[in-house]
Amino acid sequence: QVHLVESGGGLVQPGGSLRLSCEVSGRTFRLPAMGWFRQPPGNERQFVAAINWSGGSTVYADSVKGRFTISRDNAKNLMFLEMDNLNAEDTAVYYCAAGYSAVVLTTVAEYTSWGQGTQVTVSS
Repeated sequence: QVHLVESGGGLVQPGGSLRLSCEVSGRTFRLPAMGWFRQPPGNERQFVAAINWSGGSTVYADSVKGRFTISRDNAKNLMFLEMDNLNAEDTAVYYCAAGYSAVVLTTVAEYTSWGQGTQVTVSS
């Protein structure tokens, strides 16, 4: 059983920054692939960013490329999403996810464990 807990969401003004964290606990040794997804109001869950076990391979959605940075600290069982230059379209519930794979995963169906989500609201 794997347990994921997100934190760091909140209200931020356009152009501002936030750093999301995802703490991983439980039987984590077989879950090398991790990622972030988001679900805007009234929309389906969408891919944001993904990272492999070592952190040497990352993938981003076009909408966040150059503004968001995904990283992980395996020694502390933590994953992060640094979000800069936020805009209203980034408003959503953000979820972290973990999956059994040696490569990055970019679709909802590929992930096996999910956190409960953290709200990010970008508004002036």
